[in-house]
Amino acid sequence: MGYLRLYKKYLQIQIQSMMQYKASFCLTAVGQFLVSFNVFLGVYFMFQRFHEVEGFTYSQVLLCFAITLMEFSLAEAFARGFDTFSSTISNGEFDRIMVRPRNEIFQVLAGRIELTRIGRMLQAVVMFAYGIAKSHVEWTWDKVLTVVFMLLGGTAVFTGIFLIYAAICFFTIEGLEFMNVLTDGAREYGKYPVAIYGKRVLQFCTFVVPYALIQYYPLCYILGQDSRGYYMFLPLLGGVFLLPCYGLWKIGVRHYKSVGS
Repeated sequence: MGYLRLYKKYLQIQIQSMMQYKASFCLTAVGQFLVSFNVFLGVYFMFQRFHEVEGFTYSQVLLCFAITLMEFSLAEAFARGFDTFSSTISNGEFDRIMVRPRNEIFQVLAGRIELTRIGRMLQAVVMFAYGIAKSHVEWTWDKVLTVVFMLLGGTAVFTGIFLIYAAICFFTIEGLEFMNVLTDGAREYGKYPVAIYGKRVLQFCTFVVPYALIQYYPLCYILGQDSRGYYMFLPLLGGVFLLPCYGLWKIGVRHYKSVGS
């Protein structure tokens, strides 16, 4: 409960800070909406030429894209501190974090909350609503629960990738840009079901970085393309993915040397 109260305090402080510059906050949120809207237009125009992709219709792809975008937006909003961790290392801020009595992961998480991602989240909600209306899915309690599991598991997976990025910064000081392939790249390519990229990609996204567990398999269950009931629980394995990510973070903390700034 102590951590929850402290997190709420962090959140209140950051909201007050953002509201000091309301125009900047609104414009940034609108910018986030427009950036994602460009990706949506790409999907829209492609389906003007092709009526389906590997058996998935336009509305089904929108449903997939909306869920992936919501997962990424939630992770980026509340785990942004890991994504910008290289600056925390290079400016010596992590030295102060280390001498405080609270857990260092909690401090990094609470220290940077990007509520401007509400613009991207809004677009995801609109696409999701359209996908629900047009995909002709028969929504039952288990399918609704599957969507909830997808959001929880997807947020965990993207948070885990941000955590890996932050852990690597302990050894490189500066962030490694190739990690964007697993974050922003996954968000872009995640607009389509993972299986359309081929068997090898599907295997990688199942057993290495589990995007398929939070996207493709539960989506097939929701759309009725696969009736295996355990598919609805696969997104929960996203929480398991956090364990090796946390282990890498702890290794990085043990090897951390002050930057001396």
